Amino acid sequence: MEAKQENWTEVIKPKKGIFDLRLYELWQYRDLLLLLVRRDFVSVYKQTILGPLWYLMQALFTTITFTIIFGKVAKLPTDGVPQPLFYMAGIVCWGYFSQCLTKTSNTFTSNAGIFGKVYFPRLIVPFSVVISNLVGFGIQLLMFLGFLVYYYFQGMPVNINTALLLFPILIILMAGMGLGFGIIISSLTTKYRDLQYLVGFGVQLLMYATPVILPLTFFGGKLRTLMLLNPVTSIVETFKYAFLGSGTFSWFYLGYSAVFTLIVLFIGALLFNRVEKSFMDTV
Repeated sequence: MEAKQENWTEVIKPKKGIFDLRLYELWQYRDLLLLLVRRDFVSVYKQTILGPLWYLMQALFTTITFTIIFGKVAKLPTDGVPQPLFYMAGIVCWGYFSQCLTKTSNTFTSNAGIFGKVYFPRLIVPFSVVISNLVGFGIQLLMFLGFLVYYYFQGMPVNINTALLLFPILIILMAGMGLGFGIIISSLTTKYRDLQYLVGFGVQLLMYATPVILPLTFFGGKLRTLMLLNPVTSIVETFKYAFLGSGTFSWFYLGYSAVFTLIVLFIGALLFNRVEKSFMDTV
């Protein structure tokens, strides 16, 4: 009897090298991506009383704490902007980046059970984290805009300008940089478990090297140059400049952040692609 020819709808082949990223599979598995986004969002707040309101509580309480400690007690400058607005702008912007980084940094270790059972493009998992964090970012942004409108009608020095058109680019840069650093760390964590304990501490330190609490104008000389070398600095400063009219806006440093993001994403994708072949043997 002649062998019956079978037509397969999907053929899984081994990757030929670290540059064989197959990014097109992210679109092919978009239904799974949306399912993982829903899972990431629902699983965190499903059995909580306040639910998504925790996004507001976190940003609000952090803003109040910073206003009391750094604004009222330490009397640190805020470029003439109302202290709650200044701190909330930095917290909302920094919060999205840090959440993307920390939650994607344990991709392999926290999803080892799923990865070992069924095939799907592994990059979908960190991508789903980045997209689901957009929900929390959007909720905090709405609260920030509410405060912005209140202070604006109170006659406070708030100057929204045309730099606001760069807002979508800022979101992409924050998401891309957080994703890039996160997948680099997740790839290295499969072999060096110590990194997962350093992530939270490192992110906290990096916040103090970013103009979240202090404006960039507070620094001078070499310290200012070091702050500008931090690729997140220009993103936070542009965010504040767009919404508040304060801060330092520079096309050069924003371009530097964009190039840095592309390099980090490229390196992260290559490492991720290399590690996913054999990570089940080490996790």
